[in-house]
Amino acid sequence: MSNRLLHSQSPYLLQHAHNPVDWFPWGTEALEKAKTENKPILVSIGYSACHWCHVMERESFEDEATAKIMNAHFVCIKIDREERPDIDNIYMEAVQAMGLQGGWPLNVFLMPNQKPFYGGTYFPNQQWKGLLSNIADAFEKHEDQLAESAEGFGTSLNRKETDKYGILAGNRELDPDELAEIATKVISQFDSEWGGMNRVPKFPMPAIWHFMLDYAVLSKNNGMMEKVFFTLKKIGMGGIYDQLRGGFARY
Repeated sequence: MSNRLLHSQSPYLLQHAHNPVDWFPWGTEALEKAKTENKPILVSIGYSACHWCHVMERESFEDEATAKIMNAHFVCIKIDREERPDIDNIYMEAVQAMGLQGGWPLNVFLMPNQKPFYGGTYFPNQQWKGLLSNIADAFEKHEDQLAESAEGFGTSLNRKETDKYGILAGNRELDPDELAEIATKVISQFDSEWGGMNRVPKFPMPAIWHFMLDYAVLSKNNGMMEKVFFTLKKIGMGGIYDQLRGGFARY
C-alpha cells in the first residue's frame, strides 16, 4: 500500500508514503479536491528528526481505523517543514493565534479555502480519533460557524505585530532591580550537574544564556559567569555540536 507521497524528494514525506492515510503533498491537486468535494483539509507538518512526529505516525497514521476516519472526512496533506518553512510559519502562527501551543507535529484543520479554524500538535490516538470525528461532525452540521471562526483567525494573522502583542512604542529603560530579579530567578533553576536549566525537555535556549552572560559581565558576577561557561561547555560536549565544522543544531 502506498500513497501520493511515494514520488516525493523529502525523506520525511517518503517515510509516510506507505501509511494507510491517503496523504497528498501540498499542491494544486489536494487543494482543488477539497474545494470540489467541499471537504475540510487536514495539514500535518513535521520533519525527520522530530520525536513526537514519529510517535504520532506509529500510533495514528499507521493505524487502519484512524486512517479510515481521516480518508473519509478530510483531504489529508503531509508537509515537511524543512522543505516548506513558508507554509509551516503560516499555520504555526495560526495555531498560536488560536491560543494553542505550537510545536511539531503541527496538525491544522482548514476550510476548503485553506483558512484554518482549529489545530494542535501531538494527540494520543484515542484523543485524535475523537477530535477527527468531532470536527467532521461540526463541519457537516455547522460549516458556517467554522467558516466564521476561520475568518476571525485570518483577520488576526493580518494584524501588525505591535497590535497583536500589545507592544507600545517608547524609550523606557530597563530597571536594574528588575534585571537582577530576572537573573536571580534564572540562575536558581541552574542544573549544576549538566548545565542549562534544571528541567525536561532540555532544549538549549540561546536567548537565556546571551542574557545571563551579558548580565554577569555588567554586574561583575564571576559565579554567574562560570555557570554560563559551564553550560556552554556541556552543550559543546553533547551531540548537537558539529565536531567537524563547528556550530550547533537542535537535534
